[in-house]
Amino acid sequence: MALGRMIEGKWTTDWNERDESGTFNRTPTAFRHRVTADGPSGFKAEAGRYHLYVSLACPWAHRTLIMRSLKGLTDAIGVSIVDAVLSDQGWMFSDAPGAIPDSVNHTQYLQEIYLKADSKYTGRITVPVLWDKQKETIVNNESREIIRMLDVEFAELSTKKINLYPQHLQQKIDEAMDRIYNPINNGVYRSGFATSQDAYETAVTELFENLDHWETVLGQQRYLCGDQITEADICMFTTLYRFDSVYYGHFKCNLHRIVDYPNLWNYLKDLYQHPDIKVTCNLDHIKRHYYMSQTQVNPNQIVPKGPIIDFEEQHDRDRFEAQSRSAA
Repeated sequence: MALGRMIEGKWTTDWNERDESGTFNRTPTAFRHRVTADGPSGFKAEAGRYHLYVSLACPWAHRTLIMRSLKGLTDAIGVSIVDAVLSDQGWMFSDAPGAIPDSVNHTQYLQEIYLKADSKYTGRITVPVLWDKQKETIVNNESREIIRMLDVEFAELSTKKINLYPQHLQQKIDEAMDRIYNPINNGVYRSGFATSQDAYETAVTELFENLDHWETVLGQQRYLCGDQITEADICMFTTLYRFDSVYYGHFKCNLHRIVDYPNLWNYLKDLYQHPDIKVTCNLDHIKRHYYMSQTQVNPNQIVPKGPIIDFEEQHDRDRFEAQSRSAA
């Protein structure tokens, strides 16, 4: 298995996203086209035209699965799910439990999808990928942009009329997503992939300072941006859901567990227990991927049995609705 990349269309396991100080610097995504509701971008939102390539283990891909589920787009946008464990050619499709083979391009490896879009592609082979079956190319592989498109541009095709980017909260949502990205969403990776003590301590300190911040915020309101679920919550959820099972031990993010934070823990349970979110969650894929694929962190590939976490435990977030009714 390998955290590899393509160079001029050729696969290599020469993967390195760290600078001389040992700091992990994530490579920017390469495909940034945009689907629009009425199509001036060249990619019109149409049922049956697009396909998502995802991993159940990857938090970035998980965002898109959650949005697809919450918006009721499961019939409009197909999905293929890679195997939990990376192969020596990177992400691969299989018949393993939880995986869904590539029914569109009938490929064995995700790198083949990238090469169909660009035969001389240079960069990492990452999920999620939004594929246009009509133009036979990758539209976008940036998770934040994909969830925005699914939320806004595919709204007319959605069977569940939920808006996770309401106009009155748009600035607050964008600011929250910006604020959680580097110290939290990417911060766990900056901690886990650091190759120097200074780089690790910088990242892990920023991570927990920001978790402390949101613990305080969530003591005052139900969700990150107020009283309703937004795109920012989806971005926070996929990191928190993996935290105690993977990031705490595997990535040495071990100052505190999420279950040690009263507000973050109850917030996490609240989101998990939403039926359209729960159905996208697979801890088996998550644990096997991180512990078996990232051999530079865990060379013996031993997958821990624990921890035992009860995401079904009753949460206390309904108290904010009660407070709102009392104030009224």
